[in-house]
Amino acid sequence: MSSGYDMRMKLMRKAVAISVWTLCVCVADLVTGQETLTVVGWGGAAAKAQSEGYHKSFTEETGIQIRFEDYNGGLAQIRAQVDVGAVHWDVVDVESASLHVGCDEGIFEDLSDLELPPAPDGTSAKEDFFEGMITDCGIGAFVWATVLVYNSDRFEGDEPSKIEDLFDLDKFPGRRGLRRYPIGNLELALVSDGVPIHQVYEVLSTEEGLQRAFRKLDTIKDHVVWWEAGAQAPQLLADGEVVMTTAWNGRIFNAQIVEKQPFVIIWDSHLRDYDAFAIVAGSPNLENARKFVAHATSTRGMVGFANHIPYAPLRHSGFPLIGKHAATGVDMRPHMPTALENSKNFLWSNVEWWSEREDDLTERFNAWLAR
Repeated sequence: MSSGYDMRMKLMRKAVAISVWTLCVCVADLVTGQETLTVVGWGGAAAKAQSEGYHKSFTEETGIQIRFEDYNGGLAQIRAQVDVGAVHWDVVDVESASLHVGCDEGIFEDLSDLELPPAPDGTSAKEDFFEGMITDCGIGAFVWATVLVYNSDRFEGDEPSKIEDLFDLDKFPGRRGLRRYPIGNLELALVSDGVPIHQVYEVLSTEEGLQRAFRKLDTIKDHVVWWEAGAQAPQLLADGEVVMTTAWNGRIFNAQIVEKQPFVIIWDSHLRDYDAFAIVAGSPNLENARKFVAHATSTRGMVGFANHIPYAPLRHSGFPLIGKHAATGVDMRPHMPTALENSKNFLWSNVEWWSEREDDLTERFNAWLAR
């Protein structure tokens, strides 16, 4: 009885808190007389790139102010807002697996009729986007990669050069950094254990394959520092807390080029994925949110973003238009996951596979961590 009562009280408190937050925002908007839109993303270098790449141009063209919030991904906060009927987020930058799960759950608005701008040469959006990047619940925004990276100052002699080196404690002793999440870790564990990249999800679809992945992770578990926010991985390297870590390539670029850190990316066997923009079901600013998604996923928006951080456009028209890093003048194309020289050996994250298994495997992964 008390458990049910506590749960109801918890939901009531959450609903009140969200409602108060929403009321404060609405009052603030009335006072300033400006339309606002709450856009949620990953913070850090990506947030700065989005601001420069398309937030500012959107505001200039529409007069709508962007209120940015950051989060660490997942659907928990979105579900909470939708469940209690007090939505204060409008547009959310979501990972591909979360997009598919959220779409099935009905917590994202239907975008099937959203009119997307054509490519600069007039090619329709449908033909210009990579296959599968226009969905009923979200529009693909950019390609990113989980890569292995190390600090070259920490090595004398041989340096890591392939994904298997992540698990080679004899040749490369020291602590490793890994994201506290099953996606990426299970795939890279199997590749490092000798499974061909094109067979990874076939093997992971069996109980024997899952056990094999966890056994491989067991070999370094006692030497792992787990990170959750994207900014933590490069910081662990810079502080000497780890000798190598998996990380998001854009975060490492910022550390390399802007902060002048001696970090080296190993593109071998990187895991490639994409993010999309979705609109939270019940968004209080639905029409403006739709305008924003169309603007941000235009060729202009994707290229503007890519000129600040090496997350690649999901339109065919985008890559040839990428130029130099806006702050340093560095040529951005060689740093993109989709650059030819970085595409010799990589794995696309299987969105459909993870959308069916993410919750169960996250629970299993957390139980494994706790042992």
